[in-house]
Amino acid sequence: MTLRFDSSLWLNVSVALRNMDMVYGRALAPMNLSLIEWCIMRLLLTADGQHPSDLAYLVGRKPTTFTPILDNLQRKKLILRRPDPADRRAVRVHLTDEGRKLRRRVQMSADDIERSVRRVATDEEWAAFRRILSQLVEMNDGAAKEG
Repeated sequence: MTLRFDSSLWLNVSVALRNMDMVYGRALAPMNLSLIEWCIMRLLLTADGQHPSDLAYLVGRKPTTFTPILDNLQRKKLILRRPDPADRRAVRVHLTDEGRKLRRRVQMSADDIERSVRRVATDEEWAAFRRILSQLVEMNDGAAKEG
């Protein structure tokens, strides 16, 4: 195993993240989706009609910086925002027919990417990686709730 910076967890994570961005970028280019757009599509394909603030939280973005991402998906005619019938101050994000047509391609790309990435680890290593990743995600969630 080769780490570029023996004394810096963050720099190694950053390098790994950039590498993963490239893997995802190549897989998502044929759909004309950025990684964040693809993540939003996956969430909406699982549960359509979510609040923008909930989507932002789920993808680790601040709600205040999320509107341009949704604007772009709307320009691509993949989503639309509708008033929330339960709260007239709020909106919900829904997939359009065009957005729903991407269901199979989005799911297949997710499966292909995971298969590709999993090749670098045994099943036990992959399970350990996912446990650590979950703990890191929860650590930030806890800090956000406390602060």
